[in-house]
Amino acid sequence: MKLVSVVLVLLAPLLTSCLPLILPVDCGDIYHNDNSRPSGVYTIYPIGATSAVQVYCDMVSEGGQWTVFQRRMDGTVNFYRGWDRYKTGFGIAAGEYWLGLESLYHLTLRKRYELLVDMEDFGGNKVFARYSSFSIEPESYGYTLHVSGFTDGGAGDSLSVHNGMKFSTFDRDQDSSGGNCARTFLGAFWYNDCYYTNPNGVYRWGADSTLYAVGVSWYPWKDVNYSLKSISMKIRPVQ
Repeated sequence: MKLVSVVLVLLAPLLTSCLPLILPVDCGDIYHNDNSRPSGVYTIYPIGATSAVQVYCDMVSEGGQWTVFQRRMDGTVNFYRGWDRYKTGFGIAAGEYWLGLESLYHLTLRKRYELLVDMEDFGGNKVFARYSSFSIEPESYGYTLHVSGFTDGGAGDSLSVHNGMKFSTFDRDQDSSGGNCARTFLGAFWYNDCYYTNPNGVYRWGADSTLYAVGVSWYPWKDVNYSLKSISMKIRPVQ
């Protein structure tokens, strides 16, 4: 019996190293591994072991565990980008960034997610919109948006009108308008004809009608000619 115990002790490090490493897919996994983790930048693997990406994890808002896939806060990153960049992602997780449509698709393929959109104006007022279901389809279907189950946190509902729409950029027009919404409003989004929100528009500073509706806007709250100070779109597994 003593001999068996000794052998097991000696083999323990080897056996442990042979166990598969469980990599976090989203911020929910990071939270469940250690629920004392603060909000901040973490590495996740939405597609697999070779797909490491950095994201900002919001561990505070509405119970935490949120994986932020879009964030505007200071205008330091240009969001007027083409299809390939929106597919793969750009920016830095510590500041302004877009996670990438391909990573976002694989996330929503793995689990059922809810969506939270937080925003703030230049007067310090904060509101949110929450949706109980959020997913997108693969690139072959234009990364079509599916969102439902709206709960109002003061912002109003800007996304329901975009439900069922494909993603559009200035070099890939998939909206339902006669023109190209991304070109017209200098952004990229699941445009319809054209939008109720333009979170990837030009970063401006509050009310500005110099160029019509090109700012970072959320129509029901501040109309299309008020560009928000900040907006972030984040998902977490349905609780």
